[in-house]
Amino acid sequence: MSRFVIDASVAIKWVVYETDSAEAVLVQEKLSLAAPDLIIAECANILWKKARRGELEPGEAIAAARILQQSDVEILPTRHLMEPTIQLALDLDHAAYDCVYIALAMGNNWPLITADDRLRRKLTQLDNGRFSNIVLSMEQAIAAK
Repeated sequence: MSRFVIDASVAIKWVVYETDSAEAVLVQEKLSLAAPDLIIAECANILWKKARRGELEPGEAIAAARILQQSDVEILPTRHLMEPTIQLALDLDHAAYDCVYIALAMGNNWPLITADDRLRRKLTQLDNGRFSNIVLSMEQAIAAK
């Protein structure tokens, strides 16, 4: 496995301390990462919400955005993912935002690393095994390296 897709739940931990931020930093340091261009809007929205709730000062949110913008993640366009994204959203009965990441991972045969436990549980509990090698926790990804 040479490349991994990450979602915003992983990237945001690089700039906002959360309990598993250390694992997210290891993912960033040790793995070759890619993400759909959607990650930009999602991370910006998370930073805005944290500033709005008083969890970050406005200047901290801007600095965090700058750090994320400069991170070594290949940002890939998503236009071609529209059809597989909606198909996944319908099949999984899950938000299309998350399905963009899944579609990118599946389309390139790359694992998806997520800190979203609800999404990971949902995908790993499906009977058909379609997602068994697609979605990884940060710990699983680090171990798989």
